[in-house]
Amino acid sequence: MPSLWKKIQNLFRPDSVETHHDASLHNIPAIHEIIERSEAEKNDYAQWRQTLVRRRLVDWLSQQYAISTVLPNDVDEGFDFLDTPSSKGFVIHFYKTNYSLRDTTYFFDYLKEQVLQLEYWPQISDTRTYNRPEWVETVERHYLKPKPDFSHQHPPVNQRFGNITIENILCNNQPYHLKFRVNSYNDHLFSQPEDFHELMQAILA
Repeated sequence: MPSLWKKIQNLFRPDSVETHHDASLHNIPAIHEIIERSEAEKNDYAQWRQTLVRRRLVDWLSQQYAISTVLPNDVDEGFDFLDTPSSKGFVIHFYKTNYSLRDTTYFFDYLKEQVLQLEYWPQISDTRTYNRPEWVETVERHYLKPKPDFSHQHPPVNQRFGNITIENILCNNQPYHLKFRVNSYNDHLFSQPEDFHELMQAILA
């Protein structure tokens, strides 16, 4: 069981983290760009948002999250969940499904859109492309932080749920993983993070 938990934790590691110098060379992106959706993509996303595919993805995530809280060993093989004191989240293994690149990319954007309704702001949305030994890996990322509360001039700072990273990972331009990770601070300068369950309820609404 410890080895399984270690494997799950490794799924949530930032791709830039490496322990060996040679391996770290593969983590220098060949391409690093800011994500800017075209007007055509924005219009297509608006249509996708009304589809049954979007509803099925939300329902699937909702069902698997509910199962993970009571029967974690029964979670679908397409999911893993992370639950530590400072980090919580989930991974969807899209390579085990039939969802298209369009569906996974727009679900990635949809999760960002849901988080933005919770008094968060987008610090950065970027894409990094790496030349791996046997494939090309693309990592699209939305990094979101709580909006600052200027009415409070002294600690603790309200960290809401924590800082949120959403990653859409592609291998050879095909869906692979979607990662949703919340990192909170355990420090007297910050408020206690709000419950992850409340965050999940909000993004699944």
